[in-house]
Amino acid sequence: MRLSQSLFVTLREDPADAEIPSHKLLLRAGYIRRIGRGIYAYLPLMWRVLQKVSQIVREEMNATGAQETLLPQLQPAEIWQESGRWDTYTQAEGIMFSLRDRLDGELGLGPTHEEVITTIAKDMIRSYRQLPQHLYQIQTKFRDEIRPRFGLMRGREFIMKDGYSFHASEECLKKTYADMDQAYRNMLRRCGLQFRAVEADSGAIGGSGSQEFMILADAGEDEILYTEDEKYAANTEKAVSLPVEAIASPFNSFEKRETPDTATIESLCDFLDCSPTCVVKNVLYEVIYNKGITVFALVSIRGDQEINEVKLQNELTKHGRKYSNSKTIISLTVADANIQEKWFKKPLPLGYISPDLKDDHIQEPTLEALESIAEEVRDKSGNSLKNEALQLIKNYKGDLKHLLINFLQYLYRVEKKQSSSTVLIHQFVMKITKKWAYPIITRVIDQTAVPLANFVTGADETNYHVLGANWGTEFKLPELQVDVRLAKAGDRAVHDPTQILQTARGIEAGHIFQLGTKYSEAMGATFTDENGKEQPLVMGCYGVGVSRLAQAAVEQSYDENGIIWPVAIAPYHAVVVVPNVKSEEQMAAAEKLYADLNAAGVETILDDRNERAGVKFKDAELIGIPFRVVTGKSLKDGKVEVVRRKEGDRQDLDLDAVVATLKNWVEAAGQ
Repeated sequence: MRLSQSLFVTLREDPADAEIPSHKLLLRAGYIRRIGRGIYAYLPLMWRVLQKVSQIVREEMNATGAQETLLPQLQPAEIWQESGRWDTYTQAEGIMFSLRDRLDGELGLGPTHEEVITTIAKDMIRSYRQLPQHLYQIQTKFRDEIRPRFGLMRGREFIMKDGYSFHASEECLKKTYADMDQAYRNMLRRCGLQFRAVEADSGAIGGSGSQEFMILADAGEDEILYTEDEKYAANTEKAVSLPVEAIASPFNSFEKRETPDTATIESLCDFLDCSPTCVVKNVLYEVIYNKGITVFALVSIRGDQEINEVKLQNELTKHGRKYSNSKTIISLTVADANIQEKWFKKPLPLGYISPDLKDDHIQEPTLEALESIAEEVRDKSGNSLKNEALQLIKNYKGDLKHLLINFLQYLYRVEKKQSSSTVLIHQFVMKITKKWAYPIITRVIDQTAVPLANFVTGADETNYHVLGANWGTEFKLPELQVDVRLAKAGDRAVHDPTQILQTARGIEAGHIFQLGTKYSEAMGATFTDENGKEQPLVMGCYGVGVSRLAQAAVEQSYDENGIIWPVAIAPYHAVVVVPNVKSEEQMAAAEKLYADLNAAGVETILDDRNERAGVKFKDAELIGIPFRVVTGKSLKDGKVEVVRRKEGDRQDLDLDAVVATLKNWVEAAGQ
């Protein structure tokens, strides 16, 4: 490529909307251009990088026996509703672009393809003799990010490799999962990147286990916790650890004590002169499930610990099956003043809440409000059931909890019968619960708070706490005892308490999942085993962010002058710079080197622009080409200057040694 004939424009200043170095550099160096919020054009240099990354990914996938395919970007809502993820992706996480076609059919632009590939497997895989199967694609994906940022790191359109495997058993899945672990390590090593594989939360994808591949970089969005013995590494969303040992409480008898202006753990412990490890703090969350169900979760945790809301959401998602079989959390929010005003009879004493905050703090709908809802109730044919609904109100207004709790649980046991009374109960209760909280508080306790004795906690009254409290006497121990604490650097490792967790920042470039039968069971994708019995397909899922990986490489390797590409994914290996294009000698030498290097497999561009030499040198460093050859003043001695971008060294080489030297450097970088 000749720069004089290329679409090549660089910027001297950082764009105002670019936040991190890699985003600034890719814009300045002419690799990408912003078209809209989170939408970027890949310009020629960037497209070459993406092609190289894609090819490395493709070669490693093919080496495992996976088969490349191409799946539709436009996906019907029905298959997502069948899997149960439509609400999660369009409401809870809200990351799917959804639309309606001219026939009023609902569609989505795929952020992922589990539903599509499971539909294909359901149609095509019949017998265990066809298993295992592994399909993958390299495809443009879409995410409706609330706040697109950092360029290609968190865009609304991106390139991704996603693969899906189907198996007859968990053992077979684990073998492919191990193969993918190795393949992903190979991909990142071949791309010339420093990375760490870590345990991860499976999120909305689901499954029994997953692992992320993090490219190490100071600007990484994710925090990684790891041990120096290299036996443990995890994303903080998933990480577990041993907290510091609790200090024995100095309060040996139960009492209620005035503790003015102590709404925080720090102020409380200063006032009482005690350790936060003998305090139980209680945090109230509003939890909105699909199907319009709102509940509250009161989380008790040791005072020196923080709540990991990813872990909490996972536990509440499991627990939500009690509420009308609700499987998706739309929103998880600490109950602030606005939420309290909406749901509670009076403001709660935040900072002073006890572990047994009473359900009756939640306000109940008025009779007038219930009558208003009754106006909306219809049977299956659309006929008004107002009178029947009003009769329900009359019968149950004095026992609203019975109406909401028992009927809501009951209707899902008898839903298939669909009698007129069931339809009435269904509609009426669902309409109420969409406007009022399900009148209970789910109580959750973190494992750090379970063994505490004689602890300090809130008294449900502003400026008051209770001291010397115990589970089983003053407070009932919550049944839902789980790990919802946030592990942090400095904690002791579970596998070896002598190992202390260290912290690093990372950019997620790959993620592999053991999905199990989550999608196949939901969508009816089965096969006949060797005994003639129908079984659900066992699945795995494996993703690599191709465009994200390319930018992450820049975030990992740059300096004050620009990008420093790893040789394997650089758009070109070398650039031949002509300081003075009016010099016939310099141009002739440059043309010959340009031709000979490309012929030898050293991908080379020629900077033959009519620009000052200083501009060309700055641009060469900015765009990050690994090797620079300058046909300058040393030509009179039969030499050219060669600069290695990463090392920063420069040397004069004989003209006839340049091709062989650069070829050796390129080959050595690929080993």
